[in-house]
Amino acid sequence: MPIKIPDTLPAFETLVHEGVRVMTETVAIRQDIRPLQIGLLNLMPNKIKTEVQMARLVGASPLQVELSLVRIGGHKAKNTPEDHLLSFYQTWEEVRDRKFDGFIITGAPVETLPFEEVTYWDELQQILDWTTTNVHSTLNVCWGAMAAIYHFHGVPKYLLSEKAFGIYRHHILNPSSVYLNGFSDDFQIPVSRWTEVRRSDIEKVPGLEILMESDEMGICLVHEKTANRLYMFNHVEYDSTSLADEYNRDVAAGVAIKVPHNYFPDDDPAKKPLNRWRSHAHLFFGNWINEIYQTTPYDLNAIGIDRSA
Repeated sequence: MPIKIPDTLPAFETLVHEGVRVMTETVAIRQDIRPLQIGLLNLMPNKIKTEVQMARLVGASPLQVELSLVRIGGHKAKNTPEDHLLSFYQTWEEVRDRKFDGFIITGAPVETLPFEEVTYWDELQQILDWTTTNVHSTLNVCWGAMAAIYHFHGVPKYLLSEKAFGIYRHHILNPSSVYLNGFSDDFQIPVSRWTEVRRSDIEKVPGLEILMESDEMGICLVHEKTANRLYMFNHVEYDSTSLADEYNRDVAAGVAIKVPHNYFPDDDPAKKPLNRWRSHAHLFFGNWINEIYQTTPYDLNAIGIDRSA
């Protein structure tokens, strides 16, 4: 939660400069409280596992959050029981008249395909455009981030010669960003992708700010202030065993895959991996939800009207 101090206190400017969320007396007087509406567009094949990962982080907030599960209507899931989808999910067509404080778009196992060859690309483009008018802040993850930044800004993705796979050190580029409150100067995040976006392309687009980067793996997090969008290209939400599950799946399928970098103790897949990113995952999601709480309109109908906030 933000700290509330007098507007004229000398510490005010210092805290703001350091990225500490400060609530002015003016804001505190007019503030109302209601449950935050968060939507999750789940594009992953194992939807149940992804639900748990995202709900764990969203649910850790002290704020009241209502999470709605959303799926592509024109795509049939192969790895999730139909009764689960019918019981817990709504198609985007069923929620398109609603407004959300926050909306998460996950990754998908289609990143080696050109965007236009993805079977649900047309519907996803409609959803991305819809978030501009019906969502206060969007968090796009991995392929979802690549799809969104390509759709809105034409930033291309590039196929890697081998899979970026493992736990890699990252650093922050703007310590005063509200999304990075509490982050260490040096931290680790899971990476699992066959493609990348490049700094040179992002720097050409006005309004995009790179917040997080790895010397080895490149861009990790980009912020777009005007539209309240975050582009997270790696998997801060992953469980301790997510990379092991991917590795074992590929090995069983005969796919040429290296042991995930800096993941298994002594690079031995028989040893249990240690989670070294959990705290920063909670920090990141907590910061995102807190920023939504501070800036979203109390009246849901007002969401998307003023994109300058």
